[in-house]
Amino acid sequence: MLSNNFVFYGTKILAELVRDIAFFPLWWYTTGLVKMIGWAKRFLSDRLKSLALLVWIKNIHRPMYGQYDWQGIMISFFMRLIQIIVRSIVMLFWLVFVAAVLLFWLALPLAVVYEIVFQII
Repeated sequence: MLSNNFVFYGTKILAELVRDIAFFPLWWYTTGLVKMIGWAKRFLSDRLKSLALLVWIKNIHRPMYGQYDWQGIMISFFMRLIQIIVRSIVMLFWLVFVAAVLLFWLALPLAVVYEIVFQII
């Protein structure tokens, strides 16, 4: 009885393992890619909120500390302009980082298959 159960469940496990390996590329490039794109959107949205770039852009013409004389307006404008430029560069860095992660996600299975074939040949 023990050997019958072993054969029965062994074949079930083996069949499920083969099915999972066969459908892995399909999952990787469909559901997995959609989940990665969702992660990328959330990540970039969080970075945009943490940098408060849109707030700086929205308030570029409003003087800081309520100083409405021309010196206060000029200093506020240029300080905010510098902040917007620096924060935009940081946001560009995060955008490039996310694009690299997504490209890595797309290329990883192909690189693994290439390396396996390279080692066999």
